[in-house]
Amino acid sequence: MKKLIVLAFVIIGFTSCKQEQTDAEVRIISAEEMQELTTLEDVQLVDVRSEDEYRLGYIQNAQNIDYNSPNFDDEIDQLDKSKPVIVYCQKGGRSAKCVKKLKEKGFVKIYDLDGGLAKWKFKGFEINY
Repeated sequence: MKKLIVLAFVIIGFTSCKQEQTDAEVRIISAEEMQELTTLEDVQLVDVRSEDEYRLGYIQNAQNIDYNSPNFDDEIDQLDKSKPVIVYCQKGGRSAKCVKKLKEKGFVKIYDLDGGLAKWKFKGFEINY
């Protein structure tokens, strides 16, 4: 019986001290905050819309990784997990799903543009074509 109790304490000790590797800092940011972040930090900017949507206008320095593409996971794996990542889509739905995947993959700092490209445009920020 004593051995069983000691074993239970050992197991509890090991599992309670274990920290999750996927503890990521995730923030939803405004267009203004994103504008500032892109000038202050070395960030990876990812547009998760389709290629056709991307061609209609995108934020400067954004790379297009289509969330609905069969290659999405492979392309995301090419990003540097130790660098901050900002994701956006048209209005925020796909980027929110992308954030979950980035967390699962172990990215450290993840930002999601609130309202997506639609809000970015509404605030008057520049769009590239």
